[in-house]
Amino acid sequence: MDPATAGPDSGTLTGVDFNFNGWGDKQQHADDAGVARAVLERYRTPRVVAPLVAEGGALETDGQGTLLVTESSLVNDNRNPGKTRDQVEADLKATLGVTKVIWLAGVKGQDITDAHVDCLVRYVAPGVVLLDKTFPGGPPDVWSRSSDQARGVLAQATDARGRKLQVVDLPQPDPDQITGKGDAFVSSYANFFVANGAVVMPKFGDAAADDEARQILGEHFPGRKVVPVQIDAIAAGGGGIHCSTHDMPGTPA
Repeated sequence: MDPATAGPDSGTLTGVDFNFNGWGDKQQHADDAGVARAVLERYRTPRVVAPLVAEGGALETDGQGTLLVTESSLVNDNRNPGKTRDQVEADLKATLGVTKVIWLAGVKGQDITDAHVDCLVRYVAPGVVLLDKTFPGGPPDVWSRSSDQARGVLAQATDARGRKLQVVDLPQPDPDQITGKGDAFVSSYANFFVANGAVVMPKFGDAAADDEARQILGEHFPGRKVVPVQIDAIAAGGGGIHCSTHDMPGTPA
């Protein structure tokens, strides 16, 4: 489920049901697939059924018409069989009211999400993004190449209002110092959650990297308290704070 407005200028809070299918039929979640409908009925929020399959972590918006997504997650036959990138983009624009979609390559088949954007790049303000940066010194892999590819796209991109993007590195912790374990462990600080008056961020046990991430987030959210939380149990399953939560916008000003 992803809250959105019914149109770019409507000011009406509407819930979008993205037809959850267990991250591309990797797992069976029949009850989870009904959560969007149930929550929206509970809160008497209008529901729109999207013409495509996606998850909330696959979508990152500046709130001003720009959407960041990974091609690996959305243009994928395990979610949207037979649809081209142009067709998926048209569906996203029609459903969410955005006018500009910036596509990042991502990585197919290496994690359950097929590389959700919320572990790679996040908006902190219109025109400003934080980019996950792999810890230096390790051998290149699919994730470091994904980050490099995203950097190249973001450096050339403009948003829905024609602005160039400011890209700020958000370095990962030292994998030899993190306290969590597991093949699916996600050590990206980009998977933070913005709440009322606060930003909840993961901490991984590398004190220097944890503190650097806290400072970077504090600089870009000066009116909010940055709250680090140890999430080893969540991250070991391949998720993070943003993966496990979802913000809902308040009443438009």
